[in-house]
Amino acid sequence: MKPPPPTLQRLVDIARRLKLDRSTGLLVVALLAGLMAALAARQYLSGRVAALEAKGRGEQVRLVVAKTDLAAGAVLSPEVLAIREVPATWAQSSAIRPDEFDRVQGQRLGQPLRSGEMLMWSQLESRRAPTFSARVANGRRAVTVPVDEISSISGLLEPGDRIDVYATVDRAGQRQTVAVLSHVRVLATGQRVSDEPGKGDRRLYTTATLDLDPQQARNLLLAREAGRITALLRNPGDATLLADVPADFALWLRPVAPPSPVAMALPGIPVLYGGRNPSPDPQALALLARSLPVVQGAAGDASQPSTPRSSVEAQTASAARTVDSPLR
Repeated sequence: MKPPPPTLQRLVDIARRLKLDRSTGLLVVALLAGLMAALAARQYLSGRVAALEAKGRGEQVRLVVAKTDLAAGAVLSPEVLAIREVPATWAQSSAIRPDEFDRVQGQRLGQPLRSGEMLMWSQLESRRAPTFSARVANGRRAVTVPVDEISSISGLLEPGDRIDVYATVDRAGQRQTVAVLSHVRVLATGQRVSDEPGKGDRRLYTTATLDLDPQQARNLLLAREAGRITALLRNPGDATLLADVPADFALWLRPVAPPSPVAMALPGIPVLYGGRNPSPDPQALALLARSLPVVQGAAGDASQPSTPRSSVEAQTASAARTVDSPLR
């Protein structure tokens, strides 16, 4: 007869020690054997499930994901992003890895991102090159003017240079040249805005862009329409401002009124206003009397005698003693 297995033999020995009868011992042995079989099956199944899950997951990769829902324009930082392992088969080729986070930190989202979604390069705001307007400071204006061979200093004008601008215009029937701008900075020549020094070669361009304040911009535009403008190049270390630059070029362009013929013939004549000059200068009035012509009567008219100068002086002296009364 074949001996029982060791485990079953142990159970039989335990039953004998407990002095159980044959039927009770067999029942206990059966229960214990079933329990052991259940434990073994559970262990086998657990291992099998784990193996199947591992096989289904495949290779894991670490990706950057959103901690919470992020709106478009949100700034990317460690406070709003996290790292999560996902199956390699689920990872997008443009997804951002943890070792690439330094390149995206501080940038902004171009579109919303939900919590747990992986961050991709295509979701970032595009980084455009700074526009030319970024070079214009607050309160300043960039004004582009046409230049030629003379006003561009033979094509050697460079971005960053300092220049004076003169205008040659017709004023009061004469050709005059006046300073319009002093010590202004050149922002660009043509489409070249680089500040790197030139190499001495001539550059072809037809415009120059200057950095001005609003009033300077108005003066330059008016001077360009009124006549011809010319640029004079300065030494970089020369910061002296020209003293004869008109503050308002429009006022400077206004024609100068010629002096009155009466004022030219009778200098120093006071103008009396009622109640405002109660004490006119007697000497000025006497000067006026001596300078007035004497009115003679018509020829052959004995009823129109001439007025003697002494009578005019007497009337003038009397007027000097008269005080105007203020209007009531």
